[in-house]
Amino acid sequence: MRIFHVILVTMALLLTPWVAHAQGAFGSGAPHIAARLLPESAAPAPGKGTTIAFAMTPEAGWHGYWENPGDAGLGMTVKWTLPRGVTIGALRYPVPETLMISGLMNHVYEGPYAILAPLTIAPGVPMGTRLPIRARAEWLACTDKICVPEGADLAIDLVVGGGQVQPADQGRFDQWRAHLPRPLGAQASYAVTDGRLRIAIPFPAGAQASDVHLFPLAEGFARYAAPQKIQRDGDRLLVETEAGRDFKGGPAQAVLRTGDHLGFLLSTAPGPVPALPSGGGAQTILIALGGAILGGLLLNVMPCVFPILGLKALSLARAGGDERDVRREALAYAAGVIAACLLLGGALLALRAAGAAVGWAFQLQDPRIILLLLLLVTAIAFNLAGLFDLRAFGGGDRLAAKGGAAGSFWTGALVAFVATPCTGPFMGAAMGAALVLPVAASLAIFAGLGLGLALPFVLLAWLPALRSRLPRPGPWMGRLQRIFSIPLFLTALGLAWLLGQQRGVPAMTLGFGAALLLSLLLWWLGRRQHRGKSGGLIVLIGALALLGGGIVLLPTKAPAAAAQASGAIPFDEARLASLRAQGKPVFLYFTADWCLTCKANEAAAIDRAETRAAFDKGGVAVMVGDWTNADPAITRFLEGQGRSGVPLYLWYAPGKEAHTLPQLLTPSTLAVLAR
Repeated sequence: MRIFHVILVTMALLLTPWVAHAQGAFGSGAPHIAARLLPESAAPAPGKGTTIAFAMTPEAGWHGYWENPGDAGLGMTVKWTLPRGVTIGALRYPVPETLMISGLMNHVYEGPYAILAPLTIAPGVPMGTRLPIRARAEWLACTDKICVPEGADLAIDLVVGGGQVQPADQGRFDQWRAHLPRPLGAQASYAVTDGRLRIAIPFPAGAQASDVHLFPLAEGFARYAAPQKIQRDGDRLLVETEAGRDFKGGPAQAVLRTGDHLGFLLSTAPGPVPALPSGGGAQTILIALGGAILGGLLLNVMPCVFPILGLKALSLARAGGDERDVRREALAYAAGVIAACLLLGGALLALRAAGAAVGWAFQLQDPRIILLLLLLVTAIAFNLAGLFDLRAFGGGDRLAAKGGAAGSFWTGALVAFVATPCTGPFMGAAMGAALVLPVAASLAIFAGLGLGLALPFVLLAWLPALRSRLPRPGPWMGRLQRIFSIPLFLTALGLAWLLGQQRGVPAMTLGFGAALLLSLLLWWLGRRQHRGKSGGLIVLIGALALLGGGIVLLPTKAPAAAAQASGAIPFDEARLASLRAQGKPVFLYFTADWCLTCKANEAAAIDRAETRAAFDKGGVAVMVGDWTNADPAITRFLEGQGRSGVPLYLWYAPGKEAHTLPQLLTPSTLAVLAR
C-alpha cells in the first residue's frame, strides 16, 4: 500500500505544479519540511563564485529523500532563474540514512540537512553587480504513513565582490560539507554471480568505517531492502548483497557510508572480486591494540615525556628497598596514565559522536588548555628548582610514604596529558582504528596506549634486578632534581610560544604575565614554608583565579595566517587534485606547532637547503596542512588516510596514489623521492 500511496502523491506533484505555490500539505498550512536558500558568501568574486545551500528542516516524525530515494519516495527538483554570467552546478546531497518501512528501503533524512550547489560567476562580471538568484524547489515530505508534495519559491540577492565569507557562515558550510560524500579516488570492482552482487572497495585498513552501508546511485544496481554483509580484507572493504533485477551492467556509482552522515562517492566497474573472508574482526582489534601499546612505549623517549619520566625514576631511588611502596607507586602511576588516556579517548569519541570534526590531541588545539598546561608546568618547574614544596610531584621523602601513591597517580595523568599529542611510530594506524571500532574496543586501544606509556616505570618497579642498577640516594639527587627543572622551564616557554601561534602576541603576553604572577605566589608560599607556615590554599585559589581570568581575557580569534617561508602551499583538497591532474609530484605533510615530532622533522629534514634544492630540481610541489588550530577540512582528510593525528607525510608521484612516508624523516629520504 505504501508504494501505491507514493505513486499517487508523485503523480500529483508532477501533474499539478500549482500546488507548489502553497508551502504546506495540499496547498495550505506550514510546510512539514521548511526550506531556506543560503549563500556561503553574499559577495562572490568574479571568476570564482560561492556555494549555496538548501537548508532543509523536517518536522519531528517527517523526512525528506536522497537523490536516489530507494524503493519509494522522490528527491528534490529545482528550476533556476539566474542572471547573466551566473551558472549553478549539480546538486550535492549529504550522505543519507536508511529507513525500512513495511519491507521497503527508503534513503532519507530524518533531521536537518542541507543540499549544496556550486555557484560560479563569469570573470567579466563587474564588481558591485547585483545578482538576483531565484529557485523553484519541489520535494516530497513523508512520515511512515503519509507523503505530501511540498515546494517553495526561494530567492537570494548577491552582489559581486571580493568573496568574503563571514566566520559563522564558514563554520555552517564546513559542517554541511563534512556530510557530503568525498571522492574515494580509487575504482571499486563488482561481480554478479547467481543473483548475488559482490563489490570490492579499496579502503585503507586503518581508515574509519562504522555503520557501513552502500547506497547505489544507479537504479537497479542492488536490491535496496536486501541485507548487506560488510567485511574488511586488508586494504579493501568487501560488500555482498542481492543484485537488482533490472541493472544492465557497466560502470556504476554509489555512496559508501562510513559513519554518521559520513561517506565516500565511489565508482565501480565489472571486475574480479574475492569471496567474503571469515573472521578478521578480532585480529584487527589485536593488531591495533599491539600498535597502541608499542606506540605508547616509544612515547617515553619523546622529549615531551622524558623530564617527568626521569623525575619518577628519581622517586624510585628515594624509595629505597621497600618493595611494597615501590610497587604501589608504580601501580598508581600506571593507573594515572591509563585513566588519563581513557578520559581523553572517551572525550574524543563523545565529541565525534556529537558531530565535531576532531582528532587525537584535540585538547592542544584549545588555547585554554594551553594556558592551563603553562601554569601547571611552571608550578612543577619551580617546585623542582626548590622554590617551594609540592608533595604531589616529588617533594621529598614523603613520595615513598602514603602521599606517594597519590603523587604518582597525578604525575601519570600529567605525563599522559602532555605526551599523547606526540603521534609516534605504530600509533597512527592504532589511533585511526580506535575511531572505527566499537566503543569497547576503542577504549581498550586507548587503555593500551596508556599501558605502553607506563610500562617502563612499572617494569622498573617490579623487577628488582633493573632497579638495583639505579644510583644510590644521596646529595646528588637534589642537584639532579634542579637540573630536571630546566627542560620543564623550556616546556613552559614553548607553551607560551604556542599560545602566540594560536591567538597572537596578546595571548603570548597574557600567558607570560599569568606565569609571572603565579611564580610570585609560589615564591611567597616558599618563604612561608621556610618559616614553618602554610599557605597552599591561598596559592591554589590565586592560581585558579589567574587561570579563570586568563581564559576570559584570551583573544577569541586566531591571528592571520602568515605566508609559508619555504614557499609551501597551504593545504587545500581542490588545489591538491589540480596539482595531481597536472602531473606534478606533490609532497604533502601535516603538522602542528604543539607536535614536537613534527617540529623535529621539519628542522632535521624538511626545512633544509638540500631538501629544497632537490624539490626545486624535481619540480616537486610542497603542500602543508597546519593543524595547530582545529581545522575540520584537515581532520576529515586525516581520517580518510586512516589517521587521527599528526604528523602525517604523503608523497604523490605523478599518476599514482599517495605513498605514506615514515614518521621520522631524513633529508636523504626526501631527496630520493624528488629524483
